[in-house]
Amino acid sequence: MSTRTSLIGRIVAASTRHPLIVLLVVIGLTLLALVYTGRHFAMTADTTQLMSKELKWRQREFTFDAAFPQLTNLTMVVVDGATPEIADDAAKRLTAALQEKRDLFRTVRRPDGSPFFEREGLLLLPLDKVKAATVGLIQATPLLAPLATDPSLRGVLGALSNMLEGIKRGQGTLGNIEPMANTLADAFEKTAAGQPAFVSWQTLVGGVPAEARQTRRIVLVQPVMDYTALEPGMGASNAIRKIAQSLGLDPAHGVTVRLTGPVPLADEEFGSLAQDAHLVMGAMVVALLGILWLAVRSVRVVLAILITTIAGLIMTSAIGLLATGRFNLISVAFIPLFVGLGVDFSIQFSVRSLAERLVQPNLRAALTETGASIGRALALSAAAICVGFFAFLPTTYIGVAELGTIAGLGMIVAFGLTIVLLPALLLLLRLPTARMTEVGFTMLAPVDRFVSQHRLAVLVGALVAAIVSAALLPLVRFDFDPLNLKSPKVESMATLQALAADPDWTPYAINVLAPSLAKADAIARVLDGLPEVSRTVSLQSFIPTQQGEKLALIAQAAKTLGPALETATPRPAPTDAELKQSLASTAASLRAVANGPKAATAESVSSVRRLADALERLDAASPDVRAKAAETVSTPLKVVLDQVREELKAGPVTLATLPSDLVEDWMTKDGRARMQVLPRDGRHDNEFLRRFALAVQNVVPDATGAPISTRASGDTIVDAFLQAGVYSIVAIVLLLALVLRRTRDVVLTMLPVLLSGLLTFATCAAFDLPLNFANIIALPLLFGVGVAFNIYFVMAWRAGETAMLKSSLMRAVIFSALTTANAFGALWLSTHPGTASMGRLLMISLGWELLVTLLFRPALLARSPQSKLWF
Repeated sequence: MSTRTSLIGRIVAASTRHPLIVLLVVIGLTLLALVYTGRHFAMTADTTQLMSKELKWRQREFTFDAAFPQLTNLTMVVVDGATPEIADDAAKRLTAALQEKRDLFRTVRRPDGSPFFEREGLLLLPLDKVKAATVGLIQATPLLAPLATDPSLRGVLGALSNMLEGIKRGQGTLGNIEPMANTLADAFEKTAAGQPAFVSWQTLVGGVPAEARQTRRIVLVQPVMDYTALEPGMGASNAIRKIAQSLGLDPAHGVTVRLTGPVPLADEEFGSLAQDAHLVMGAMVVALLGILWLAVRSVRVVLAILITTIAGLIMTSAIGLLATGRFNLISVAFIPLFVGLGVDFSIQFSVRSLAERLVQPNLRAALTETGASIGRALALSAAAICVGFFAFLPTTYIGVAELGTIAGLGMIVAFGLTIVLLPALLLLLRLPTARMTEVGFTMLAPVDRFVSQHRLAVLVGALVAAIVSAALLPLVRFDFDPLNLKSPKVESMATLQALAADPDWTPYAINVLAPSLAKADAIARVLDGLPEVSRTVSLQSFIPTQQGEKLALIAQAAKTLGPALETATPRPAPTDAELKQSLASTAASLRAVANGPKAATAESVSSVRRLADALERLDAASPDVRAKAAETVSTPLKVVLDQVREELKAGPVTLATLPSDLVEDWMTKDGRARMQVLPRDGRHDNEFLRRFALAVQNVVPDATGAPISTRASGDTIVDAFLQAGVYSIVAIVLLLALVLRRTRDVVLTMLPVLLSGLLTFATCAAFDLPLNFANIIALPLLFGVGVAFNIYFVMAWRAGETAMLKSSLMRAVIFSALTTANAFGALWLSTHPGTASMGRLLMISLGWELLVTLLFRPALLARSPQSKLWF
């Protein structure tokens, strides 16, 4: 095409006539964009803003959140203790400390540790467990009653001595004290050895080892969020960890404090992404520079491409902020999209300039001819990609809609700089001529001949591949659970997985907002009958059943044990001398009983003698060791005595006597009642969660919660991409038809895109590689690259170019694809599952794109443009 008739050729010519002016103007614009970006940069990490607020399921979430605002943006502080007593004490102290930091935490509460549950907790258990607990307390009266007066190691040894006297008189056997002897011996041996030691009086009294749920406490914290930061809740999370450390809540003291919940999960998402960002970014930069050099074989040309790309990226950032006001977690993906597609434009122009430099009289003429020859193809590619990105604007997926806006505007910037700044830079840096005598890919000449000789077989093979791929499309699955995209190694995710097995704290519960408590009871009866439902919880669940029978059992225990606990006046703490005396006398009593004629089994005798040995070692140890041993025994003992005192005060529970903070968590002021529906068997795979959500919504259509929002958001995202896909294909076809003006050329442009897309999805189906919330964002880049490549080839074909596989165009396309594949395929190196899945999908798709480029596309374009036959 003559430069006189080519607008783009004339623009390039003007740029090369005044390269310094162009460079200075672009530097000025870039600096202005940089200043604007610095002053107006804003980014929200609020994931709730990624979806349209007009969606019905979002409206239901807003309604529920407005009814119970204290349940939103929560951090779950999971306190695990070596014993139930340690866990309870740690959670109580941590809660009190956090409640003092009102500037960091809006609310801090223990849903399972309020005074109500401490007093009425026994009533909430099944009748048989209440009976077992009260019988255990009555049987433990001889032990607990004296300990209430002296809750110290001296008191424990005194109670043990009394039990030994009873055994001597035939009122028991060594087997009765064997569990206590083993527990105390183990604790004292570890203390003497300088190791952490813990004693559970609940286990001793109950006679049953504590389960994981009994040694775990939950503190719910609503932190003050800073959405201007990439990790909005990290400040509050760090404060929680620091306060826990200052309280001595660490493994050395038998306590583990971990954070999970919506806030830490979102914050640590960034942390896991940044963990190996240096590796991913390093691989990207090395791949980008290396392949750019292989494409153009000139450091100066690579420098020109990089300057053009960086300037465009800065300008696009400013334009994006101007257009959307702030970036979100998805719209920042415009950076790899811009780099991937912007570099493609620059490679196309640079490689063609190298080819023209071999035949044109001077560098300016070569650059001008480059603009005239491929400018129209670049413009059409940029326009088609813009249309593809702008197709996301009408969708309800706000995150991607804003991404489409920024990326679409970025393509305009990239194209403009490619035909204005890049020619000026290449002229100023003096495009080389000596390094490359042939710009094309002569090594691909045999492939060109093969495709020409076996054209029909290649086309038939492509048709078969398309049919097989289409048949596999129903097997492509979408992973709707965003938790599967998070690194399982981070604390918040590992903790959440541990909680998922706990039916009381599973993150996959469904919330129902009933019009009234009476209506909630009726709904609960229906939901409890569903096979997918384990149970439902409402305010009514905190009103115990069979209260008469349970209160009678508790009253009997209170009559036996209560007076000793309530009227006891604790003795002063023992001195070290008194403690040594107790240790020595108790050790002697243990040995006397063990050696007596009434000794029981060998195991019991061995346990008693082991405890005697441990007591003697403590007697001979330093005062600090004895003080540590005393604390190991007395601290949990005091906790248990306080718990028993409260449990024996249980009284009738009615709706009117429930504490106000508990009622506020389950009922609004206008009488609406919250219900929580828990899944059966702790399952959380996609298939079950979808079935669980549908089953509940068949009964209560307005239900909300993670299973419902996860499924609904997944459907929204898929619908958005399908909608945008249809819009973009229609718009691009219309654009191609308007520019190319021949139906045949439009079909030849779109067929390779469809084939590479089918092959990509078929690969995902065959290897069970699901689409997800992360890798689906790569689809616009893949579609844009495919459309651009096809436009380049069809425009060259229309211009009469033959043997394309060994042309400069093929060199540009291959190295453009390799640049994108290697640079963004580096995402595959990430340990973050979501990021790695994006890199994997990009590599698969670009691999198929290259294969289509080498075989199918040349076979399609083998016939002359003037031929009346299409294929």
